[in-house]
Amino acid sequence: MVAGKMRDPYQVLGVKKDAGADEIKAAWRNLAKTAHPDHNMGDPTATERFAEIGRAYETLKDPEKRSRYDQIATLAKAKGQTTEQTIMQQRQAAREAAERAKVARANAEKVMEELARANARKAAASAASQQAGAQKETPEDVVERIFGVKAGRAQQQEQASAEAAAPQPEKQPETTASAAEDIQPEEELLATGTASGGSRSAFGILGSLMRRITGSNVQDKPPEKTPEVAAEATVTLEDMLKSRWIIVPLPDGREARFQATTDISNGQVLHLKNQGLKLQGMLRGDVAITVHMSTDGRFTLDGSHVRTILPVTIENAVLGCETTVEGLNGPVKLTVPPWSGSDHIVRVPGEGLPDGNGAKGDLIVELRLMLWEKPDDKVTDLMRSMREGLFL
Repeated sequence: MVAGKMRDPYQVLGVKKDAGADEIKAAWRNLAKTAHPDHNMGDPTATERFAEIGRAYETLKDPEKRSRYDQIATLAKAKGQTTEQTIMQQRQAAREAAERAKVARANAEKVMEELARANARKAAASAASQQAGAQKETPEDVVERIFGVKAGRAQQQEQASAEAAAPQPEKQPETTASAAEDIQPEEELLATGTASGGSRSAFGILGSLMRRITGSNVQDKPPEKTPEVAAEATVTLEDMLKSRWIIVPLPDGREARFQATTDISNGQVLHLKNQGLKLQGMLRGDVAITVHMSTDGRFTLDGSHVRTILPVTIENAVLGCETTVEGLNGPVKLTVPPWSGSDHIVRVPGEGLPDGNGAKGDLIVELRLMLWEKPDDKVTDLMRSMREGLFL
C-alpha cells in the first residue's frame, strides 16, 4: 500500500508522470546525495527529507506500486479530493466490508449450529424409539420388499404365459391381483417404471423413496459468499479505444482487473465476480467498481456521441471550406458550410463510440470563429466599412 501521508512521489523526485525507470532512478540518486543527513548535519529536517525521497523512489520504481498510486491519484482528481482523502475512504470501505463479512460469517455459523442441533434431536429420537422396542422398517428392508414384489410379479407373469400356451384347460393359474393391489403407489412406480403423469426412471423413484424414508430432503446449505467490496476506477477515452486492462487497488492491498471497452459509461457499476475478499468458511466475494470517465483535452462524451471543437477563420466561416478534424481513429474529412457562425455544429455519422446496438454514434464538431494572430489591415477596413457604412 502507498503510505497515506506521503506527498506526490513525482513531485518529491521532480519527474513527470510519464518518466521512465532510468529517469526516475537518476533523479533519486541525485536527490539522495544532496539530501543525505551526513551532508546536512545542521539541518534537522534532512533525515525526514531523505526518508521521503526513499519512499517516493520505492513507490515509483515498482511498476505495480506505481500503477496503484496512479490509479488512486487519478481517482482522487476526478472526485476533487486529495490522494490522502481517497486512501482513507478506501481504508474505511475495507473496514466496513470486513465488518459485513464478520456478521455474515456469524450468521452462517448460527445456521450450522441449528442444523447440528436438529440432527442431534433426530438421532436421539431414533435411539429412543429403538430402545422402546419399536419395529421400524429400514430403508434396506423397503428396497428388498419393493424388489421382492417386482421379482415375484415377474415370475408369476412368466408362469401365466407358459400355462396359457400349454393345452391344459383343467388347471388355470390363479390371478395375482391381490399381490398387485398390495403395491403402494411408489412401489408401483418402481416396479413398472410408469405412472399416469408419464414415465420415470426407476433410479429416480428409488432415490425419491429413499429420501422420503430417511428424511434427507433438506439439502446442505451452501457456504455464504463474502460481502461485495466497493471500489472506484477512472477510465480515459484512450483506455477504452485501446481496450486496456485497468488495475483497481482494493482496500485490503490486493488488486482487481477489468478491461476498458467502448461500451462503458460514466457512473456505471461493474461487478467483478470472485475478485473480492476471501474469508475462511465462505466463498470469495465480488467487487463492485464505479467507473468515472476522465475528460479528454480533445473530446468530450455525449452518450455514444463524441464532441470536439474546430477553430475556423472568418473567411472559411463565410465562404465555407473542406478541411479535416481529429477523430477517435485519426483525421476525418469535414465540410464547413458557407456562412457558418460560431457554435455551428457539423455531425459526422458513425465516427463516435459503439451504442450497444451494433451501430456507432456521431462525431459532433462545434465550430469556433478564430481571428488571425496579427491584425490584418484589409479585414479591419472591411469591418469598419460594414459597421460605419463607409465604402472605400
